[in-house]
Amino acid sequence: MASALTRLLRRPAAAILIARSCRHVKRFGHQILLPGGSVCSEPARESVRFIPRASLYQIWSRSFSSENGDLVAAVVPYMGESITDGTLATFLKKPGDRVNVDEPIAQVETDKVTIDVNSPEAGIIQEFIAKEGDTVTPGTKVAVISKSSSSDTHVAPSDDKVAKDAQPPSPPAETPPPTAAVEKIDRQMPKGEIPAKEKPKASSPLPAKTSPSEPQLPPKERERRVPMPRLRKRVATRLKDSQNTFAMLTTFNEVDMTNLMKLRSEYKDAFAEKHGVKMGLMSGFVKAAVSGLQNQPIINAVIDGDDIIYRDYIDISIAVGTPKGLVVPVIRNADGLNFAGIEKEINMLAKKANSGTISIDEMAGGTFTISNGGVYGSLLSTPIINPPQSAILGMHSIVSRPMVVDGNIVPRPMMYIALTYDHRLIDGREAVFFLRRIKDVVEDPRRLLLDL
Repeated sequence: MASALTRLLRRPAAAILIARSCRHVKRFGHQILLPGGSVCSEPARESVRFIPRASLYQIWSRSFSSENGDLVAAVVPYMGESITDGTLATFLKKPGDRVNVDEPIAQVETDKVTIDVNSPEAGIIQEFIAKEGDTVTPGTKVAVISKSSSSDTHVAPSDDKVAKDAQPPSPPAETPPPTAAVEKIDRQMPKGEIPAKEKPKASSPLPAKTSPSEPQLPPKERERRVPMPRLRKRVATRLKDSQNTFAMLTTFNEVDMTNLMKLRSEYKDAFAEKHGVKMGLMSGFVKAAVSGLQNQPIINAVIDGDDIIYRDYIDISIAVGTPKGLVVPVIRNADGLNFAGIEKEINMLAKKANSGTISIDEMAGGTFTISNGGVYGSLLSTPIINPPQSAILGMHSIVSRPMVVDGNIVPRPMMYIALTYDHRLIDGREAVFFLRRIKDVVEDPRRLLLDL
């Protein structure tokens, strides 16, 4: 057997055919005897250089090397610090579609953001390895992409011959199923000789007897069970951990929005013309929060074990509700931004959050959070602290209410504001002073100019 194999391997054509029949082997490392007694211990791909260029065997070897060299795998990229896995949410392409370099072909949903899986090369998607709903980690193969079209692949005549020789013998003709034989007999026999089988009548279920006091629940067919998105799972876990960790207490106040709304109505056109962004109310509250945090540094601090960490920088987190869940992008160094800078940052982060293109770095950190439930019509609420912070400011809708001003009852646009804080670190005194500072700055923005 060994001598026969040696004689077979002395033929270059046989060496190539053996290499081609083992396509699942990435490197063919056996020694190959070439004409003249020379020994080739190179891989099969490299051994073909010993064959003359004009030989037909050299042409047959090209499709073997291109099949392995043209296929690339699209893998899940690095998803960020502290994120170890994600869920393959959806495929953006289908098998057979042509894609360009770095074109997204799938989306992976993590606890924080949605990440695109991009194509590493331009080509055609051959197949998807993973399925929608699978849990994937960085480096997991998602799809196989061919850098050349399937029509460019050359098939040698020897391949067809080998494939035909390798085909197993065709199985014997299958006998017709028993049901077909019975139907044939039924056609030949007279109708009176074979009695027709009567189908058993389905017994109608008896209605369940319910007592008058027993509640009638809706049927299960009217319910739907769907998997919870990873972002929703993460939000649920963090909110519950916040309730279990912090000693949360909420204090309230109300703000007269007359002067801030008047300031915006007077300068909104000039503001938009100069800065290219509309002037909103959030920038005024962010500036007021910065002033309050500077006056009460304990609000900007956090408990870490047995220590208190005072942070000498102010990064304001803005809670944004998206179709996929709640995200909290961060305005970095808010104490160094003016009204225009704050509005630009808010608009940019809000657009990224709603489109799902916001990055993890843009949501990491934050020393204080502002949540504006007023955009949804909320009149009053008790917000939950966003860990690892120690307080959160809740804004609400503006409602015209009768107020006493200089002894007269006049209608004023009023807003309730709420501050939820960690009572382990922050006392009621500091919390009330902070909320009072918010009220003073919003009701009279000139205090920011005069530092009063």
